[in-house]
Amino acid sequence: MVPADAGGGLMRGDLLADPVEGLDEALAAVDAFDGALVAGLLRPGAAQAAAVAGLAEAVAGTPLAARVAEAAERAAAGAAGEDHFVALAAARSALLGSVHDALAQRIGEAVGRPAPGVESSPVVAGEKSAPAASGPENGANLLAAARSWLCDLARSGWRGIDHELVSGAAPVVSAMLPDPGLRRRATLLDGFAAELAASCPGATLERVPVRRWADLWSRGLLLTVPGSAGERSDGSVTGRLLPLGVDVQEHATAVQAQVHAVFEPADGGTPRLVRAGVSAPKPDTVVGAGLWQLLRPRMSLLGAVSEGRSMELDAMPVTAEGDLVWDDERARAGEPADPFATARVRLSAATATPVVPLDRHPVRIAVPVLLEGYAAHSEEGGLAFDLAGRPLAVDTDRMPAAGPLTPEAVAASHACVGLLRWDAGEFLLQPLAVETTVRKKTVAVHAGAWAGGTTDKAGVRAEKAATDAVAVLRERAGRLLRK
Repeated sequence: MVPADAGGGLMRGDLLADPVEGLDEALAAVDAFDGALVAGLLRPGAAQAAAVAGLAEAVAGTPLAARVAEAAERAAAGAAGEDHFVALAAARSALLGSVHDALAQRIGEAVGRPAPGVESSPVVAGEKSAPAASGPENGANLLAAARSWLCDLARSGWRGIDHELVSGAAPVVSAMLPDPGLRRRATLLDGFAAELAASCPGATLERVPVRRWADLWSRGLLLTVPGSAGERSDGSVTGRLLPLGVDVQEHATAVQAQVHAVFEPADGGTPRLVRAGVSAPKPDTVVGAGLWQLLRPRMSLLGAVSEGRSMELDAMPVTAEGDLVWDDERARAGEPADPFATARVRLSAATATPVVPLDRHPVRIAVPVLLEGYAAHSEEGGLAFDLAGRPLAVDTDRMPAAGPLTPEAVAASHACVGLLRWDAGEFLLQPLAVETTVRKKTVAVHAGAWAGGTTDKAGVRAEKAATDAVAVLRERAGRLLRK
C-alpha cells in the first residue's frame, strides 16, 4: 500500500493486481463476436454462428435477452436485418459496459473513492432528445441511411470491404455535417469510413484492427437509433477550477487537449472531477510543441495550466458527464494553484460524474490519482511503479512530445499525478505530472507545461518550426483560393 490521495487515503496496489470476476468471460464473448465480423455475416460459417450465439448467451437473463436471441438466430442463418444488427451491437455494448463498471468499481475500491454511477440514457429510458436542426423527418432519413451502410459493412465483413462499399458513406456524411444535431454521428462515420478506405481492399490486409473497427461499427450503429446521441447539458457551474494536468491526443490530421481538474462550487458544495477539452484540425507537419499554437487561441485554460493558476468560472455550461463546454467569456484567471497541492488536499473528496450507457467502455476509463512513495523500476515491457511489492505499469507512450515530461523524469520521480487506465488486460498509469529531486530541491515537471508558451529551447524550436509550417500552408491555401 502506498500513499495516494489526501486525507490519509491509500492506493491498494493489491486490488489492482487481483483478477476481476467475470471479466475474462465477458471479453471472450466480445472477442468472438468481433472475430465473426472479420469475415462478415452474409454467409456465416459454423464458427461465426457459434460466436453470435455466444454473444446472445452472455446477455441471457437481461432485458436484451429475447431480442438478441432472435437476432443471433437470424444472423446465424445469414438473414439478419437492420433491427437484428442493432440488437447485436447493443449486446456487445452492454457487455463492454459491464466490464467498464467492474473495472471502475475496482479502481474506486483501490483509491478510496466511490465509482461513478450510470446515468439514464434515451436508448434505455425512453427519453427524448432535442430534434435535429434540419427537422426530425430528414434527420431520421439520414440516420436510416447511415444504419443501412453500417449493416452492409457487417454483412461484407472487414475482409470484404472495397472502395465501392466504403464510398457509400460519403453522401450520408455530407448530408449530416451541416446539421448540428447530426454532426457528432457524421464525424464518427467520416473517420470510420476514412480508416476503411485507407485499408481497401480488405482481402489484402495483413492485420485487421478487429477490436477497434468493431468498436466504431457498434457505436456508430447505436448512434443511428433516434434519441441516442447528443451531449445533454447538466446546466452550468460557478466556482473555482483547479487543474490537475493535461492529456494530449494527437492524430495525423487532428489534435485534442483534455484538461482534468477538480471543480469547487461557489456555494460550498462537494468538489467534483471535471474535464475541459479543446480540439483543432492540423497538418501532419505540425508536431511536438507546435501543437499548442493550434489549440492555445481556442481556450484560455491552457494558459492557466501552464502558469499553474486556478480559474474562476461563472455559469460555465457543463454536460451530464462532467465535461465543461468551454467559453472564454465565462472564465478568468485566478490565484496560483499547484496541481500536487490540489491532488493532496482536494482529490480524495472530489466525486466523479455518472457515465452515460453508450460511453461505458474500458477504453474510456481515465481516473485522476496521486501516487507517492513508490519505487520506479524498469521491466521487460517498460517502466513500472512498485506499490508495496505490486507493480503498476506506467504508460510512457501516452506522454506527449509537446511537453517537458519524459520517461527519464518519471523514472526519477517520487510523486506522480496521473490517469489510471486499463488496457490489454492490465491497469496502467499515464503520468500527467511528476515531482522529482534536482540538486536537493523538489521540482515538478508537467506534461502541459508548454501549453501557454515556453522559454525551453526545445519547445521554442518546435514552436518556430510550427509557425513556419503553418505560414507556408496558409500562403499556399490563399494562392489556391485566389485562382
